[in-house]
Amino acid sequence: MRVAIVYDSGTGTTKAAAEQMGEVTRAAGHECSVDSIHDVDPADVSAADAICVGSWTKGLYVIRQGPTQATIDFIKRLGPLDGKQVAVFTTYAIAVGKTLEKMASSLEARGAKVTGRFKSKGPSAATEFAPWLRRLDT
Repeated sequence: MRVAIVYDSGTGTTKAAAEQMGEVTRAAGHECSVDSIHDVDPADVSAADAICVGSWTKGLYVIRQGPTQATIDFIKRLGPLDGKQVAVFTTYAIAVGKTLEKMASSLEARGAKVTGRFKSKGPSAATEFAPWLRRLDT
């Protein structure tokens, strides 16, 4: 299975989490690419068997949290996802607000089936990522 993990990282925290997810994915025997949304072709991401999209949580302390505009713009450039299994993840400092919901709804509008939502307070992969990856095999 080919898994594409894409992220928008402001300070490197989200990138580090994405890279850890990539390591977990490869260790499970899957082909995996890990790329910044600024450096990858949306068509390549759309062609993967499963996709994981991440953003750092932007906002003002505990209000107006959400994904970056660049993340939402990237999602809008993806091709049709037609039931493809997708996960969303965010890294955060204080709270995530509606970050995961906003990314998920944008992906569902492209036809994705959002089957995973993860958050991580720091540069580590969310603990729920590996179980999501195992469910892809079933």
